[in-house]
Amino acid sequence: MTRHDGGGPEVPRVRRSGHQHVLLSAILAVVVGLSAAIYIGVDAGDGGRRDQDTLASYRTGSHSAATASTGVWVGSWAAAPVGSEPLTEPDGTAGRTVRNVVHTSVGGTSARITLSNLYGTSPLTATAVTLAVAAGDDSPAADPATLRRLTFGGRPTVSVPAGEQAVSDAVPLAVPRDHDVLVSLYTPTSAGPVTFHHRAQQTSYTADGDHTADVTGAPYTGQNTYWRYVTALDVLSHEADGTLVAFGDSITDGASSTHGANRRWPDVLSDRLHASLSDGDDAPRYGVVNAGISGNRVLTDGAGRPANNPSGLNRFDRDVLGRPNVKAVVIDLGVNDILRSRNTADPDAILDGLRDLVRRAHAHGIKTVGTTLLPFHGHRGYTDAREDVRRRINAAIRSGSVYDTVVDVDRAMHDPYDPRRLKSEYDSGDHLHPSDRGYRKMARLIEWGQLRGAGRAEL
Repeated sequence: MTRHDGGGPEVPRVRRSGHQHVLLSAILAVVVGLSAAIYIGVDAGDGGRRDQDTLASYRTGSHSAATASTGVWVGSWAAAPVGSEPLTEPDGTAGRTVRNVVHTSVGGTSARITLSNLYGTSPLTATAVTLAVAAGDDSPAADPATLRRLTFGGRPTVSVPAGEQAVSDAVPLAVPRDHDVLVSLYTPTSAGPVTFHHRAQQTSYTADGDHTADVTGAPYTGQNTYWRYVTALDVLSHEADGTLVAFGDSITDGASSTHGANRRWPDVLSDRLHASLSDGDDAPRYGVVNAGISGNRVLTDGAGRPANNPSGLNRFDRDVLGRPNVKAVVIDLGVNDILRSRNTADPDAILDGLRDLVRRAHAHGIKTVGTTLLPFHGHRGYTDAREDVRRRINAAIRSGSVYDTVVDVDRAMHDPYDPRRLKSEYDSGDHLHPSDRGYRKMARLIEWGQLRGAGRAEL
């Protein structure tokens, strides 16, 4: 914040008595104390101290682009932890820096991240964690002016117990919308299996040694298609007043979309929202976060303890209700309950599970938007019996007995000559997941009025 000296006429000095000086000093002390409390509380978000280098540069104005201390905390990016990364049980990421590349949906003036050690067997110790705006697309290089060292409870080192997560202190940073951001952490020791999101559709990077403060990207010679440890990027935003969560399976996760191009349907929805607002339309002001997990089911967990790929019922509180200022959730879930059932799946059980998600959302005032289930004739898992279950579920969803409002992706995207299959222009080729064009169609079917308002108290 730039300070300006006053330019008005000189005010005559007033001589005060000793009692008046004491009273004035007391009032000034209270005002200064309240101002400091408000400054720290709003800017730090979680009440933690910023590291001294960041605080010093903030006060001297080098962060002038990020000095606004008001706004609303919203989700700009997220990924649901899926399980433990294969082959990482003995060493984890010991002695290496992980640089995750994440893509923002909305900008802000301050930021914080969440680190998860849900699947670790020992504490996750990170001795250095940084956040920076990427210098370019699909690159480990950082814009040098944006590199920030993150703290946790005022400390630069964080130890996340096995099975837990930790949220960083807020740091002032001008985070742009629709841009790559780098989250880097160095772990000197192993926490056991690495908690990860396996289908990122995005390249991230690793380097030997501590290179969290590197801006060139040169040490990051390792590449992977995972997000490791980081599960959320929240921003203090003037662009948004709430968060929309996309909750689903591989179709929400963006399977088969173009790698590194951010063409999942939640990405396209975010772009649509921003474009509409820029054009002066009355669109909701939401950050959009993706809580899709490939292979996810409504009712059934994956193997392991804690469960790999936990069911929608078991992860809804964490991945939806645990996000900041959630206003709406779009649910596209149920296909894998049909495809992965050894016997014919029970449509009533799946619908009861979906209704339970809706009730929990309503308890928090969250609007629920549900999609019908896309067809999958031609996929290796197709059977006529499974198709019958899908149709029965879709009939119930269309009837209005499940969600507050419905986006009928099935009707809009199935082949008009064979409703059991996707229209070819929307099919990625595996007859289950949409193509980029199909994901774009899904996002365009959502109407702005469907995203507004609170969830109904009862269905």
